[in-house]
Amino acid sequence: MDKHDISVGLDIGTTKIVAMIGRKNEYGKVEIIGVGKSKSMGVHRGVVNNITQTIQSIQQAVQEAEAAASEKIEEVTVGIAGQHIRSLQHSDYITRANSELVIDEADIDRLINQVHKLVMLPGEEIIHVLPQEFKVDGQAEIKEPIGMYGGRLEANFHVVVGQVSSIRNIGRCVKSSGLQLEGITLEPLASANAVLSQEEKEAGVALIDIGGGTTDLAVFKDGIIRHTAVIPFGGNVITEDIKEGCSIIEKQAELLKIKFGSAWPGENKDNEIVSIPGLRGREPKEITLKNLSKIIHARVVEIIEQVYVEIKNYGHEEQKKKLIAGIVLTGGGSQLKHLKQLVEYITGMDTRIGYPNEHLAGDSDDDIASPLFATAVGLVMDGLKRQDRKRAEELEEEMLNTAETERGADTEPEAVVEEPKKERRSFLDKLTERVKEFLDNAE
Repeated sequence: MDKHDISVGLDIGTTKIVAMIGRKNEYGKVEIIGVGKSKSMGVHRGVVNNITQTIQSIQQAVQEAEAAASEKIEEVTVGIAGQHIRSLQHSDYITRANSELVIDEADIDRLINQVHKLVMLPGEEIIHVLPQEFKVDGQAEIKEPIGMYGGRLEANFHVVVGQVSSIRNIGRCVKSSGLQLEGITLEPLASANAVLSQEEKEAGVALIDIGGGTTDLAVFKDGIIRHTAVIPFGGNVITEDIKEGCSIIEKQAELLKIKFGSAWPGENKDNEIVSIPGLRGREPKEITLKNLSKIIHARVVEIIEQVYVEIKNYGHEEQKKKLIAGIVLTGGGSQLKHLKQLVEYITGMDTRIGYPNEHLAGDSDDDIASPLFATAVGLVMDGLKRQDRKRAEELEEEMLNTAETERGADTEPEAVVEEPKKERRSFLDKLTERVKEFLDNAE
C-alpha cells in the first residue's frame, strides 16, 4: 500500500494515548485499519509533565496499532489541548494600496499575518487564527471577499492561544518516539470534525468533549467555528471525588463510576448497595448507589456549569447566535449514565451523544465508533485531508511545469493554465514546521 494512502492520528490524552491508522475507501469514507491504546502515564490535564513516561506510552500505543494493521508508522498527526489553551475575539483591518485591483489571497494572508503580530503574554503563542466574517469598505457579513473590489478589508477573527513550551514538549515526545510530526491540530476541532454533521455546524451547535483531564468546547454557527475553550476538569476529577468520598482506591473508584455511576441521583433507591472488597484482608466496604450518584452529580454539575458559562460568553442568547442544533456530548466522559438528561436540565438545550461514525466506513468496528475515540478519528481525518492538499499542490506544480516545457522558451503563450484554487495554508501547518525546525535545531 502506498504510504500516502494511510494517515495516523495520535491522541495524547490524560488517561489514555491512542494511535489510530486509517485510510480512505473507494467511497471517500474513512476506514480504520489499526488501533493501539496505552495508559497515559506522563500527562496531567492535557499537558505533558513527564517526557520519559509519555514517550513509553506513545511507543506502546504505536506498536499495538502497527501490529493490528501490519503497517509501519512513520508520520503522525497529533492533537493539542490542555488547560493552557484560551481563545479571544479580535478584529483587524488593512488598507489596500490599489482599490482598482480585486482582493486576492495575498490580501487575506496579509490581514491574517497582521493578527499574528498581536502582543501575547510571555510564553504564549497564537495557534489558530480563524476568520469569522469579512467587511469590505464597511459592507458587512461577507463570507468570501476574494474577487471583490475595495480599499479597506477588515475581518473579525477567532484567535486561539496556547503555551509554546507545552506544544514543543508534545513535539519532543513524538520525535523521541521515533516518529515524524506530520501535522498539529487543535483537539476540540478534531473531535468536532469526527462527530458533527455539516447541517449541525450551519444551524449552530456546541460540542462538549469530556476527556479524562480536560473538557473541550467548540461552538459552531453558520458553518464557522465561533468559540473554543478548554476547561481543566474531566472524568478524572469525578473518579478522584469517588475515591475520597468513599475512601477506596482509584482503580475501584474508576470501576464503580463506569459500572454503576449515574449523573442523576433521583434514579437510585436507598437500598441499592455495592460491596467492595477490602484491602489485604480488611472488611469489605458497602457503598449505596444513591451516595455514589450524589458524589458524581455534584462534580458533573460543576463541569457543565463551567462549560455553559463559556457557551454564554459566545452569546448564544442573542437571536442571531442561537444554537439551533443544541449540544453534542462526546469523549469518554460522555458515556456516564443519564448525563444527557442532566445537561438538558441545566442548559435547557437539546442534547445528543456524539459518535464518530459520521465519516467512518459502514463496516467499522463498534468499539472504534465509541465517543472515546472521537478525537483520534478526527486526527486521522485531518491527516488524510492534509495529504489530499499536498497531492493537489504536487499535481498543480507538475501541470505548471508541463505547461512551461510545452510552451518552450521562444513561442508565444497560447493559453493560460487555469490554476486550481489552492486552499489557504492554515497557521497550524506553519506552526508544525516551526516546531519541527525548533526540534531539529535543538538536537
